[in-house]
Amino acid sequence: MAKITKVTLTEFAFPMENIGLETAAAGVGNMAYVPGGKFDAKRFAVAIDSDQGVQGEYVVNWVGTPSTLAQAGMLAPLMLGRDPEHREKIYDDLKREIRAYDHMGHGPLDIALWDLCGKLRDTSVKAMLGGFRDSLPTYASSYCGQESPGGLATPEAFADYAGQCKEAGFHGFKIHGWMSGDVTREIRNLRGVRSRIGDDMKLMIDPACMLDTWNDALALGRVCDEVGCFWYEDPYKDSSVSPYGHQRLREKLSTPLLITEHVRGLEQKAAFLLAGGCDMIHADPEYDMGITGVMKIAHFCEALGLDLQLHAVGPAHRLCMSAIRNTHLYEMALIGPEMPNMVAPVYTCGYSDQPEDLPADGCLPVPAGPGLGVTYDWDYIQAHKTQEMVFG
Repeated sequence: MAKITKVTLTEFAFPMENIGLETAAAGVGNMAYVPGGKFDAKRFAVAIDSDQGVQGEYVVNWVGTPSTLAQAGMLAPLMLGRDPEHREKIYDDLKREIRAYDHMGHGPLDIALWDLCGKLRDTSVKAMLGGFRDSLPTYASSYCGQESPGGLATPEAFADYAGQCKEAGFHGFKIHGWMSGDVTREIRNLRGVRSRIGDDMKLMIDPACMLDTWNDALALGRVCDEVGCFWYEDPYKDSSVSPYGHQRLREKLSTPLLITEHVRGLEQKAAFLLAGGCDMIHADPEYDMGITGVMKIAHFCEALGLDLQLHAVGPAHRLCMSAIRNTHLYEMALIGPEMPNMVAPVYTCGYSDQPEDLPADGCLPVPAGPGLGVTYDWDYIQAHKTQEMVFG
């Protein structure tokens, strides 16, 4: 029996080219194309050491925030001395411990735990999950529209970029509109993108909860029906957590609603779905308490005969998708014209979530090596370290 002897959380920074902020707060939605600009992004790495001399590792993507790092620091000590194979028990204990918060620090620890268990067995997480997909059809998920010139500043720019993504081989395109929530502009944009890419490419829209009212959400939803959207996601400023409002929206629309990105964990997502708040569940191993949490959610959706989608990028996301029948597309988020995906350049194995590395068939491979199937550049992480917490 192996035991966990140490957990290390290492925050690091890395520069992103041609990206800057349109507002003072650093976030996903307010990123903009800034020619020649450099933005220092921050992420953190998790390392879980065992008494067998084997280390589990994971570098976060979308949850690389000070809040998430702090929550992971709250939870990490609870893992010391535990058998890493006891993932279900550890999942329950961590979930209880952080019940007063949003659970965002839980996922990275669980993912690194799966990596450790796979390496201890000298097998892949893909095999542990029963993964049957070797490659994943991928869609382009845009940055939000910007008000400053350049980038995705106009409906015409969105249409041009969607056309480029189609030519590159992506299987779908998802619009993230402007933070102003101007429904008239969103409607024009949606129609323009559909006109540019034609009817043979999946089209989705995610207003990222920026529309002011339910009526605005209904107006844009009717255009989703008109242009044949594959799904309609997180429309208005309830932050997509109100099942009743979305149940009423579903009554009026034929386009499937994809909700629950901001509803955390199995029980809450189940309650939202059973209340009629969505047609498809959105899940993320970083957001929803790890690979353990996502697979519970996937099996719940399967039991009801419904689909789910995985949010955002990462090796854990690909591995989960490889083992889930009732899902559709892998999300390359977020990208834009001359704007790289804000994924840390820490892979030494060829793994990539950058659009220039998309294969010609538009399908990204599933890692199949031991553990998560990826290797990290720890020299780079240490050279760019901004802080570190060590437990054990």
